[in-house]
Amino acid sequence: MAGAAYDDRDGVIWMDGEMVNWRDAKVHILTHAMHYASSVFEGERAYNGNIFKSREHSERLIASADALDMPLPYSIDQIEAAKDEALRASGLQDAYVRAVVWRGSGEDMGVASAKNPVRMAVAVWGWGAYYGEAKMQGAKLDIAEYKRPSPETIPVHAKAAGLYMICTISKHKAEAKGCSDALFMDYRGYVAEATGANIFFVKDGEVHTPLPDCFLNGITRQTVVQMLKDKGITVHERHILPEEMTDFEQCWLTGTAAEVTPVGQIGDYTFEVGDITREIAEDYEKLVRS
Repeated sequence: MAGAAYDDRDGVIWMDGEMVNWRDAKVHILTHAMHYASSVFEGERAYNGNIFKSREHSERLIASADALDMPLPYSIDQIEAAKDEALRASGLQDAYVRAVVWRGSGEDMGVASAKNPVRMAVAVWGWGAYYGEAKMQGAKLDIAEYKRPSPETIPVHAKAAGLYMICTISKHKAEAKGCSDALFMDYRGYVAEATGANIFFVKDGEVHTPLPDCFLNGITRQTVVQMLKDKGITVHERHILPEEMTDFEQCWLTGTAAEVTPVGQIGDYTFEVGDITREIAEDYEKLVRS
């Protein structure tokens, strides 16, 4: 299965209430989402056969769909049942779970799409460390040319496909430079997030992380903030200027795919993979498997 194209794999995918052969899980070329980014999704991980924070992900999926004016025809309980069915059908215990909602093909093929059905699918596959060896050694990040947009321009708190366009561009450029990812500033010039993960810094035994007022407040981010507070570590959620990275000692990324990944370098700024980073990575690993 390793290296196989994602449209040419064995297994089944949950689509609109039915389990469909993996290779037959298709949509029409005039699907609205393909032309106008009318799509939202969740990335989730299962550990030992259980999806971590599953219900919170389902709640966010509905909230994201609402933000894009796509009333989802499934309740949270129905979404949970769909994910459970897809996970069990995969035969995997440790897996990545992708739930996606989109505007399908219908009577509308312009910007407006109110007449088109809202569809949903859940696919499950095996996926190891998102950043490969960087998970242990410390990832190297580029600094993106694009910036995270203002909440006045786009529904920034939705996990929406359209918001990832600049992420793909920025990550491609980063990888071409030998980096694992890219760090975005926001529209005001503050440190924001990586292309698919939130970011944390350590200075003098205290943790600093950007205030998520114009980007997604990740479920893993929220989990790690609470874990730090439970350990008695002070967490400052605030606006961070890029030049402050000069004085930060440690850095890590959080996300469902990234889990807790240490960062060794961002542009010309360097960080050590220190005790707090290692501890929180180990504690997170224990939590998701508890």
